[in-house]
Amino acid sequence: MLEMVKSVLETKIRPELMKHYGDIELVDVNDGVVTVKLLGSCSHCPSAVFTMEDLVESTLKDSIPEVKEVVLDNSVSDELIEEVLNIIRKNR
Repeated sequence: MLEMVKSVLETKIRPELMKHYGDIELVDVNDGVVTVKLLGSCSHCPSAVFTMEDLVESTLKDSIPEVKEVVLDNSVSDELIEEVLNIIRKNR
């Protein structure tokens, strides 16, 4: 199922997100539960919940019947932490 999820993310979901300067990262697939992280503009968009429901979850479930749930990982990325640290260092 992991390869099927990767394929759907790459061919159906990522291109749609990239139209809005966003992206998606696959975090985990475990027992029908897919965990993803939204990146780029999508990571801080007020409509991220709708993107998850209307695009990501519905596309994955329609394409792969074994997908039971899609979970959004909202943890802070290393990229964002590094960016903030660079800003702090510059302002010292």
